[in-house]
Amino acid sequence: MKKTGRITLTVVAAVAMTACSRRGPDPCQSATFNEQACQQAVQSGGYYWNGSWVHMGYGRPYTYYYDSYRTYVSRGGTVSAEPGKSYGRPAGASSVERGGFGGIGSGHGSGSGE
Repeated sequence: MKKTGRITLTVVAAVAMTACSRRGPDPCQSATFNEQACQQAVQSGGYYWNGSWVHMGYGRPYTYYYDSYRTYVSRGGTVSAEPGKSYGRPAGASSVERGGFGGIGSGHGSGSGE
């Protein structure tokens, strides 16, 4: 039984690491701070990373993340921010994120006069 538990744990850890690598660095974390991408991420509830949407729940205003970044740097922290193009929205992507319902999720909002 112990061997099976270890194998399961190893598989779960590998899957988690793969998922994290697809997310890319959070533009609002102090060590990977990107001013423009962080502002957009806080406003939108997530960010694009190499063309894929990453949903993130930011519970504080942008100024909190900016102040944390400034404090981090003032204490000697190093920042390895990704270039802004890594966080860019892919061409043709809507500025409004929809749920996972395919064509149904892309319907028009109420009150649009259509």
